[in-house]
Amino acid sequence: MPTAYISHADCLKHYMGADHPESPARMHAISDQLIASGLFDHLVHYEAPMASKTALARVHSLDYIERIFSLAPQTGSIALDDETMMNPYTLTAALRAAGAVMQGVDLVMSGMAKNAFCNIRPPGHHAGRASASGFCIFNNVAVAAAHALEQHGLERVAIADFDVHHGNGTEDIFHDDPRVMLCSSFRHPYYPYSGAESANDHIINVPLAAGTAGVEFRSAISEHWLPALARFKPQLVLISAGFDAHWEDDMGGLALQEADYFWITEALKQVANEYAGDRIVSALEGGYALHALGRCVMGHIKSLSEL
Repeated sequence: MPTAYISHADCLKHYMGADHPESPARMHAISDQLIASGLFDHLVHYEAPMASKTALARVHSLDYIERIFSLAPQTGSIALDDETMMNPYTLTAALRAAGAVMQGVDLVMSGMAKNAFCNIRPPGHHAGRASASGFCIFNNVAVAAAHALEQHGLERVAIADFDVHHGNGTEDIFHDDPRVMLCSSFRHPYYPYSGAESANDHIINVPLAAGTAGVEFRSAISEHWLPALARFKPQLVLISAGFDAHWEDDMGGLALQEADYFWITEALKQVANEYAGDRIVSALEGGYALHALGRCVMGHIKSLSEL
């Protein structure tokens, strides 16, 4: 079965200013690298639908959803926090981003794709049940996890988050829901200054010191994530795929390389193969050094697609 590539041009229209690192150029960097490598034409392409309010409400409060809809500007831009802005196209982009990951779940659950990568923005893993933060408005992977539980009858969904920042929004949503295991690795102490002391049996947090490189990263994942995932036996693996722990990414302060992202993708593929019928859906989170981002995602997709 092929790897699905899910995206939408609407996600390019969300724009938070010329100096903002979470820019439309991130999506272009990925697609350009995939085209240059020859991978792009081997993927099956889908245009992301928009998530419904019903789907969002499985993980976000109704008050929060209505607030975001009511704040969406007709012209200009508004700030949700110091780092997260909305322009007239942001709401549609955010709905497409969440809808893309849900569509990925539908494709892998129906057998139309073995796995999927969602080239989307805005990212999602800092968005909590009733809060936008850290460039994130709706929690894309959380919406997809809840969709898998509710619409596909799954009992165990794993989310693997290797972004340089802790997936605090995802943890906020699923901290007390043992049907979802969150495995998050992140630099600590660092934004959003959470995760070091909030783990439980299904929240597996792995704080990493500044400067952590591949050997230490792989050891930590092997020691903490992989045994927990084996105990959990997920029926679906979702990935919050942030590539800002790469050594070229000035925002991150870790020292991973392309080979480390290929390695962790291979490790998660083994988990999915053993317990989840190979079903993986990966969604873009961070990654702001554009050339490094393109290369890392290319390796990630090369692993997923086995091309």
